[in-house]
Amino acid sequence: MNDLITISTLQLFKLFPDAESARSYIEARRWPNGPVCPVCGLGERVHARAGGYYRCGQCKEDFTVRTGTIFERSHVPLHKWLYAMYLLVTSRKGISSLQLSKEIGITQKSSWFVLQRLREACGKNLDTLRGIVEIDVTYIGGIEANKHQSKKLRRGRGAVGKSAVLGMRERGGRTIAMHVPDVSTASLHRAIHTHIEPGSTLHTDEAAAYRGLNGLFFKSESVNHSAGEYVRGAVTTNGIESVWAVMKRGLHGVYHHASAKHLNRYVGEFAFRLNEGNVKQHTLARLDALIAASAGRRITYKELIA
Repeated sequence: MNDLITISTLQLFKLFPDAESARSYIEARRWPNGPVCPVCGLGERVHARAGGYYRCGQCKEDFTVRTGTIFERSHVPLHKWLYAMYLLVTSRKGISSLQLSKEIGITQKSSWFVLQRLREACGKNLDTLRGIVEIDVTYIGGIEANKHQSKKLRRGRGAVGKSAVLGMRERGGRTIAMHVPDVSTASLHRAIHTHIEPGSTLHTDEAAAYRGLNGLFFKSESVNHSAGEYVRGAVTTNGIESVWAVMKRGLHGVYHHASAKHLNRYVGEFAFRLNEGNVKQHTLARLDALIAASAGRRITYKELIA
């Protein structure tokens, strides 16, 4: 492999020309010390069988590298899964299910399912942020004035009919974003205390919901957007707002619409791309991060459309 941090589509195809090469790659990442049974968690008595199957001598269960992951019970070959993962982590604004279906030769319905499974893996974020953390809320949804008369809610302007997304970005570090049911003080404070380490410094706007954060657990400073203040010394929320700019371009330009039901997965995809999918990391390192996140994350088509 050369010293470049990115690989081309042609290079990817040379690395993984078929399902068998992709299976070997994923196995090496998931089980660096040899196959481990996903049922009992042991690897001492695992025996290889034909077709990529393994049998655990301890619990007598058969399994493959797909078992217990987002790939489980999928008929899409693993090298096509790897290409879909490659496109997801390298496409700055995402890739539509229609485009993916053309790229890997499956139906649009199947490619939508593949992307939703990948987004499910992207949402696996157990990190906490620290240091200076910028916090902001944005709203996703159609503009009320642009809606058909029969779909207008007629409840005023602004955030009417839209879904709220809370974003937290560590200065020079990681980003966590999530769909929140409302922007009440209780909802925002709960998310902030869950994902940000005590002792951190919070930068917010002047919204009333952030009041009460400056005290025992955090130091909080704000900029007054309504008065035209966006930067005061080192205090700003421009970093997290730049995340919204990219995310909204992707949602509007690539996906066109994300329902409130699935919005958290789309938001998780964009956050993952900023973190593990950062362009400063080698393409294969980004793929490895998504493979690692795929374990223990499974969602069925029935659950998705329920």
